[in-house]
Amino acid sequence: QDRLVESGGGLVQAGDSLRLSCVASGRMFSNNGMGWFRQAPGKERELVASISWNGGNTNYLDAVKGRFTISRDNAKNILYLQMNNLKPDDTAVYYCAASRLAAATGAMNMYRYWGQGTQVTVSS
Repeated sequence: QDRLVESGGGLVQAGDSLRLSCVASGRMFSNNGMGWFRQAPGKERELVASISWNGGNTNYLDAVKGRFTISRDNAKNILYLQMNNLKPDDTAVYYCAASRLAAATGAMNMYRYWGQGTQVTVSS
């Protein structure tokens, strides 16, 4: 069964670091672009970062550039999001998703599979 399961969220202080993981099962992972999205209370879901199928290309939300790093380990079917220097505005539920495309993409409608999310809360 194709599924994505996120983990690694938690409650941290501003300036702290956190690494999120997304473990994939099924056949979709190695040939698909992947993305991390987040949704804060009362706000729309937004793309945080995306990565191509082989990790060769990445894209980031401007607000997280220089602080967050997306990576993947295709041998283990795991997607990562390293988050450094966290800010209160980073507070959200973070979701991983697998794209229909091999390339990195910010188009939400291209993502076929979604995880259930992991909560990240950053206090001042």
